[in-house]
Amino acid sequence: MLLLGLLAGTARAQRIAVGAAHTVAIFPDGTLWTWGNGGSNQLGNSSPFNQPTPVQIGSAASWQSVAAGQLNTAAIRTDGTLWTWGDNRSGQIGNGTTTSRPTPMQVGTDTNWKSISIGSQHMVAVRTDGTLWAWGLNTNGQLGLSSTASQSTPVQIGTSTAWRSAVAGSNHTVAMRTDGTLWAWGLNTNGQLGLGSTAQQTSPVQVGTAATWRQVATGQYFTAAIQADGSLWAWGNNRSGQLGNGTAINQLSPVQAGSGATWQLVASNAGAVHAAALRTDGTLWTWGLNTDGQLGSGYNVQPTPFQVVVPPTWRSVATGYDCTLAIRPDGTLWAWGGNPNGQLGIGDNINQDQPIPTQVSSTVAWQSIAAGLFHTAAVRADGTLWAWGTNQSGQLGSGMASASAQPSPVQVGTDTNWQSVAAGFACTLALRTDGTLWGWGSNGYGQLGNGTTTQQNAPVQIGTATNWRSVASGFGHTVAVRADGTLWAWGFNAVGQLGDGTTTNQSSPIRIGTATTWQSVSAGSYHTVATRTDGTLWAWGQNTYGQVGVGTTANQTTPAQVGIATTWQNAAAGAYHSVATRTDGTLWTWGFNGYSQLGNGLTINQTSPVQVGIATTWQSVAAGQYHTAAIRAGGTLWVWGSNVYGQTSQSNANPFPINIPYPSVTLATAPASASAGWHLAPNPAQGQVQLRGLSGNAAVQLFDAQGRLVRTATGPVVALDGLVPGLYLLQATAGTTTRTQRLVVE
Repeated sequence: MLLLGLLAGTARAQRIAVGAAHTVAIFPDGTLWTWGNGGSNQLGNSSPFNQPTPVQIGSAASWQSVAAGQLNTAAIRTDGTLWTWGDNRSGQIGNGTTTSRPTPMQVGTDTNWKSISIGSQHMVAVRTDGTLWAWGLNTNGQLGLSSTASQSTPVQIGTSTAWRSAVAGSNHTVAMRTDGTLWAWGLNTNGQLGLGSTAQQTSPVQVGTAATWRQVATGQYFTAAIQADGSLWAWGNNRSGQLGNGTAINQLSPVQAGSGATWQLVASNAGAVHAAALRTDGTLWTWGLNTDGQLGSGYNVQPTPFQVVVPPTWRSVATGYDCTLAIRPDGTLWAWGGNPNGQLGIGDNINQDQPIPTQVSSTVAWQSIAAGLFHTAAVRADGTLWAWGTNQSGQLGSGMASASAQPSPVQVGTDTNWQSVAAGFACTLALRTDGTLWGWGSNGYGQLGNGTTTQQNAPVQIGTATNWRSVASGFGHTVAVRADGTLWAWGFNAVGQLGDGTTTNQSSPIRIGTATTWQSVSAGSYHTVATRTDGTLWAWGQNTYGQVGVGTTANQTTPAQVGIATTWQNAAAGAYHSVATRTDGTLWTWGFNGYSQLGNGLTINQTSPVQVGIATTWQSVAAGQYHTAAIRAGGTLWVWGSNVYGQTSQSNANPFPINIPYPSVTLATAPASASAGWHLAPNPAQGQVQLRGLSGNAAVQLFDAQGRLVRTATGPVVALDGLVPGLYLLQATAGTTTRTQRLVVE
């Protein structure tokens, strides 16, 4: 199969090919790996058994390209030699026999093989000298040798030395020459050769007269190709819409598929009844049969190219009192939930909550994020610091307090050496790259640590130390770890949240205990959780709801170990609950659970850690007032708990972790307030839904819960027939205004 991308994982593949039920890949070090079905020895590891994880084939580190068929595999090494293995009933591995091979075997002694393609039971390959060769099953003339006799060793097709590439279909072959002409031969019962007839051909015949073909792919009984102008064409069997022209009628000659002239690469394989293609803008499109979900769309048959919207991955997440913010790997920042003080930073009306993840500005350089009660702060990759939301206590660091909120990011000063930031109830603390610690905002309990209880409207340095490593802030207390592993705390201490054994407030940092193994720390409203380098977990402070996790509800004024486990990896403190991950990837929660923020499906408080589900892929966590968020391996983001303000981005509160299912395209391109008069009715809906308050029509796109485009329409009435009941996102655009709303289909 022609490749559309690279394999992602802990190791990154350089070349990858997919067969009927197995996969083969070449890693950057030149090693070859396979996995999947091995029943016909197509894995090449001497075993006929399935392999669920990648296994290296031999020890060679000189593999260059690879191809996978239904029951065969072939690969070319950097020295130009060709190797094949797997099923050989028709001589398709080219070793002169019909005996299958469980491991790679060199085909002949030639060292000038350039490319290889595998059909159902035949192979076709091009050499560096421009000659074309084929072998294997030939009952339909698919070898192009002017006969129907099968071949167990490579045989040259004609005498031309101008072949550029060749691909094998199920029982036909298509190839391009260096002059841009396209040629085909073999089975033609469905017109897959594109010659205007259904007559079988045993030798290459030119497809039309065009000399502008750029790339070609073959499916089971059809062919698709791209011309030099970027247009996409297809022909042959079309029973399942695999030609992408909107019909189910077979085509004996090339017909244009899809629309536009921006197609870059098309792919299918010998057994496929569907195709996929990339456009020059990097978008991925599929069409054809979808019985197994292979298209990524919601239909059994997709007769025209459908854009596959891949769910986004996330790099980090932060939770505020009533909102959630997260950064994607591309550096974009997204926010959703409560927005009474503009804490989302999306520039909309201050009192407009936003249940849909919306991008914060157009910047793609966000590095870290922190959310307080009603304000947010973030560091960009260039070391600048930005803040937004309420500023009544000077927590935005602008030099003055203001009753007017700031709904868009504003830079804090002009310094470019900020490293990380923490947001408390009404204050902000941040570290610089020189190891100094700074604070500003509310300071009534001494939480800024500058020895006073005076509010600060601009950053002030906390002491003179230059070895601060991390900092966290709660309702009125602050905790921080230094590079030497010592733990420090200051501010409000009424319930022992500082951990110094007293309930006395502190306006300057005081060291907590004598340990020098503190690794990370997090502050809740009135309690603190921290991990040590030995994998132990510790907590202290208010424990009314069991948020300290020691099996009781008695407050703790000094650090108390949570259980006896030594595998804790990271922890976060919410308002009255705690959440943590272990090195085995499991997720644990405890404390207040009135809003199901513990994610265990209940609303019962827990005084000791309880595991959330059985997943072992949890990586990082964040805890808000009454909701929780976490990221799994692979970058998926999950939220649960209270959803009063849309902070979990779902239609209801979630007692279990729910994946944030939004696509990697911007779903909200204009402030919601710009179209506040629009609303969906009824909602939930059956049969159809109306866009009430909309004068005229709107261009509508409907996305399912996985972010896939499932329907387009022209409003104000949108038909819902045939949709699976569940949660959808309806995006409507009228003029220059776009709004996205959640729709529940019953």
